Formats: sequence, structure tokens, C-alpha cells
Amino acid sequence: MYRLSGRQILVIALASALFAAVAVAGFQQLSGHFQPFGSASISPPSSITDPSFATDEQNNIEVYKATAPGVVYIQSTTTVRDFFGMFSRPAEGAGSGSIIDEQGDILTNYHVIADAEKLTVSFGSGKNYPAKVVGRDPDTDLAVIKLLETPKEALTIVPMGDSDKLIVGQKVLAIGNPFGLDRTLTTGVISGLQRPIRAQNDRQIEGAIQTDASINPGNSGGPLLDSHGRMIGINSQIESPSGASAGVGFAIPINIAKRVVPELVKNGEVRRPKLGVTTRAVESLSNQVRLPVSSGALIINVVPDSGAARAGLRGIVQTEDGDVEIGDIIVGLDGQKVSNNDDLYRALDKHQVGDTVNVDIYRDGRQMTVPVKLSETPATDRRRGVRE
Repeated sequence: MYRLSGRQILVIALASALFAAVAVAGFQQLSGHFQPFGSASISPPSSITDPSFATDEQNNIEVYKATAPGVVYIQSTTTVRDFFGMFSRPAEGAGSGSIIDEQGDILTNYHVIADAEKLTVSFGSGKNYPAKVVGRDPDTDLAVIKLLETPKEALTIVPMGDSDKLIVGQKVLAIGNPFGLDRTLTTGVISGLQRPIRAQNDRQIEGAIQTDASINPGNSGGPLLDSHGRMIGINSQIESPSGASAGVGFAIPINIAKRVVPELVKNGEVRRPKLGVTTRAVESLSNQVRLPVSSGALIINVVPDSGAARAGLRGIVQTEDGDVEIGDIIVGLDGQKVSNNDDLYRALDKHQVGDTVNVDIYRDGRQMTVPVKLSETPATDRRRGVRE
């Protein structure tokens, strides 16, 4: 056995200490230029008094003054064509967003900027600044855009909180631009947690925050804040027969954004594993067609060159005689029962691109298991809403 002398041990200890000191100094210097997403903005603004020592009115005023400069008004322009595609006209949309870093990145809803051909951002001064889309994620209804030109004044960053620590009854504040009225403040409480809501592509968003703070058209993409001025959610939807605020609004938890935004900034999208199929829940078709099982996810079509296509999964096809043959029905994935599309989404979210999963399907009157290698859905299909 090789033994170290006392002198060797001392030399190694001194060298280790020197290396550690250099490493720490280097890391500290590097961290001055790089901060993990959200960590630099977790602290509330120092100008906000501890809510336990302030009146409700004082807290409202302080949170608004500290945070509102970081909330922007987003206007989008797209081209809409008529039914025959012969005539086109510009269509405008609007929403809100929050400045999240000094580089001019803005967090908003995907549906605020979807299909936008032109984006402008206003800070309430009347001047519009051009912006571009950095990344979008239809599955979580989140997007990041970036200012192409910044104001002379320093940007106000909206700090981020922790949506996992919220409780029902907690005070919240919403800042946005309803009906184009810039930087409007409304207040309320958290009315419920873990509410499932739907993105525009019908993907279920888990764990939404329900609030009675007034949210109207134009508020989408703006921040839902706690009494310390930290963003805990992104205002996204309302439940209302009239389309205006009825006291039931929903915000996407900020912790979802913390996971999604770094990928949007780096890659322009969130790379999720997909089978490469579009599906419909069997239960939703029960009144339209007789199917051999009462639950599952019916494959409508299969994306060419996807894992599902290579594995031989089948979608709906029309025969030469004009008859329609139903596709495979997914009833399980890696031993987990699949009763509908949401079950399929949840099962896939546990895997990575490149994993091989065992898909239980019902085909031609019998159940079988087919191994499928998960891949990324091509970008063109992601834009069309191919999700699984």
C-alpha cells in the first residue's frame, strides 16, 4: 500500500486550499455576470414596507409604485384573410407583460403574441418600442419577447416569488392594461389553488391560481403579485359568461414560468418528448361513434417520421371503398392507465426525448403493447398544435 508522508499531506492540503480560494473567487466574479433565472429577483423591492406593519392602503400604493414601471402594454399585429384567402386585413391584439431582466426580456402569455407579425411595447409614456418573439410555449400559454430598443431610463424588473408557498385567502394584486387602460391596479385574494385550466391548444395547465382580483381583456400576461410586490403568477384567463370580469380569474403559477422561461430564452421553445400523434378522448366521442372501449385516447393521425410512425401506430384512415377505419386507441403507457388526453400528457411528461415507452393500444378487437421511442415534434407541427 502506498503511504503519504507528513510533508506530502501538508503540501496537498495547502494546494487544495489555494485551489478552493481561486475557485471561489472565480465563481464570485462569474456570478456577478450570470444569475440563474429568478434567483436575482426573488427579493422584494426595498421600498415596500413589511405588510404586517403597513395599512392595506399603504401596501397597495407601495406595491404599485415599486412594480408598475416594470409592467408593459403589448400590442400585436397580424394579417387575417377572408374565407377564400383572397382578401386580407390587419388585425390587432393587446395584452400585458412583465420585465424579467436587464436585457429587456418580457414574460407574457403565448395567446397575447400568437401569430404576431409585428410587436410593440409601451411603458405608459405614449412611446412604442419595437419587440421580437424570443420563445413561445403553447402548452403552458407562456412566451418571452424582447425589446429591440430600450428606454433611456433603467428598466424596472418585476421580482419573482414562490407559487408553491401560496395559501387560499392570501392578498394579491394584479397590474395590467385592461381595455388599453395602462397600468391598472386591482386587488383581491387567492380564491383557490391547483385549478386545472386549458391552454388554447387544449393542453391542460396544472395548478392554476384562482383569484377574485378583477381581470379583464388586456390583463392577460400581466403579473399577479403578493403583498411584498413579488410576481406569483401570470394572469391568463377569466371565467365569465359576458367576457368581462366576474370575480373568477386564473393565473399561471410563477414556478411554471421559472421552469419554462430558461428554455424559451435558450432554445425558443420547450423541448418535450412526444409520441407524434394527435388524439381525441374516447369519452368525448361516445355520442358520435361507437368505439370498442369506453375510455382511452383515440389516435386521429400520426405525424410522419415520428416515433409513433416508426413504431407502426395507426390513425384514422379512409379506405378505397369510402369507409372510415378507426385508429389505435391508447389505453396505457408504461403501466399507467390512459383514460383521456390529460392522462397521456401526464404520462409523457415523466419522460425525456429519446426514451422508449411501452404503449398499450386497442386494435382490431384486442389489446397489445407497442414500444415507441419518444422524439421531439417537428416545429411546424408544434405550431399547428400537435401535442402528444
